Amino acid sequence: MDSNNQQIAIIGGGLTGLAAAFYLQRKIEEEHLPYRVVLIESSDRLGGKMQTVERDGFVIERGPDSFLARKKSMTQLAKDVGIEGTIVPNSTGQSYILIDDELLPIPGGAVMGIPTEISPFIKSRLFSPAGKVRAAMDLVLPRSKETGDQPLGPFLRRRLGDEVVENLVEPLMSGIYAGDLDQLSILSTFPDMLETEQKHRSLILGTKKNRSRKEAPKTEKDVKKTDHRIGMFRTFEKGLQSLINAIEAQLPPEMVRKNLAVESVTKQAQGYTIELSNGEFMQAAAMIVTTPHQAIPHMFPDYSFFKPFQHMPSTSVATVSLAFDEQAVKQDINGTGFVVSRNSPCRITACTWTHKKWPHSTPKGKVLLRCYVGRPGDEGVVDLSDEEIVQLVLKDLNHIMNITEEPQFSVVSRWREAMPQYKVGHISTLRKVESLMNVELPGVYLAGASHKGVGMPDCIDQGVAAVGKVLNHMKQQANVEKELASMS
Repeated sequence: MDSNNQQIAIIGGGLTGLAAAFYLQRKIEEEHLPYRVVLIESSDRLGGKMQTVERDGFVIERGPDSFLARKKSMTQLAKDVGIEGTIVPNSTGQSYILIDDELLPIPGGAVMGIPTEISPFIKSRLFSPAGKVRAAMDLVLPRSKETGDQPLGPFLRRRLGDEVVENLVEPLMSGIYAGDLDQLSILSTFPDMLETEQKHRSLILGTKKNRSRKEAPKTEKDVKKTDHRIGMFRTFEKGLQSLINAIEAQLPPEMVRKNLAVESVTKQAQGYTIELSNGEFMQAAAMIVTTPHQAIPHMFPDYSFFKPFQHMPSTSVATVSLAFDEQAVKQDINGTGFVVSRNSPCRITACTWTHKKWPHSTPKGKVLLRCYVGRPGDEGVVDLSDEEIVQLVLKDLNHIMNITEEPQFSVVSRWREAMPQYKVGHISTLRKVESLMNVELPGVYLAGASHKGVGMPDCIDQGVAAVGKVLNHMKQQANVEKELASMS
């Protein structure tokens, strides 16, 4: 392969792009492949929304605060870059739903809001007697004849009724997608729910069976290792950004180019020409595009099949972290946090008592509260000033907590159009785009939160999958060139 056609470009330096760069570079070194990798990031730092602030002994996350332990790719990446030993689990405790200025416990056994234990559900004050009877109808309702993509909200309402969806399921799911359940695609968000209904008919019974199968220890050794006091979430002692720093430290310095945006990509007879924001033109044989979907049509203006990305919505959100002295919070609550029902007048959508969920994050004698604002229909709150957002949050918190002092300090982080919304038809649209790309843009691959999962492990998985596709493409191109050379 020509030396000018051995460069692989990764566009976007968030977690997806970093994971792709790390594993691609490792493969190149292990197999002595003749390729170079360049990672292009438009901002002055890597990691995207994974940003950690260390201040006065506090460890504060600006973006996501944890990852699911059962999704192994995050732990594996941490191991591969040498920081697996810094992973810490969350402390468990009661979580709540805020409804009409009252914190009500989330019923035990609820799996993403789907009840799997009868007693906690019956005793819960989250639902009226009529709402409980309506949810129980899931046990006798027939399975749906509709098996294709459909809105998540109506599917859940048909199975469980309005009260369970509005007071339990929707608040829990909003923390993941910050979206409208009546618009989100079930196949792109929770395909297991549709599969569970088709297999077991009842969503409640099917979820209960799936939960029991996952939790059942298989051996005596597994029984001894099981510790239900350890939560399902993980982070790092120095915050999620420590993973970003560890990955970057593993990459050759010349590989990473920051403060450069991609203006356009032009297909050539062999490979592609990438125009950068500083006027430079770069050649690449292949590329992995990990930017948010909004940027893709701009980078590839000659390809109309990217136009659906222009109409794919994203929600704007903000996180607000508030640090206090312990005595400032007069009404302590035994738990780790709460989410907010849409029926509540509050503007916040959730609050984590970070000092309880992640004790390592907060100095002794201090309190750290982390709140979320912004959702469909209320995204304008993100554009308020820091002071206005902080006062709004304090007002909402004081409906349930007696906070007598101003915070020691606050950290407000805005994420505009940062939460991609997978609407009905998202998967079929993405498949159509990728099919056309295989023909029109061979060697170009999409990965990242805009496409096949917003969670951090999902993004890593997409980056790893893209690495495999790129290497296969490069191998095929090398074989074609050898055949042409042998014929000449």
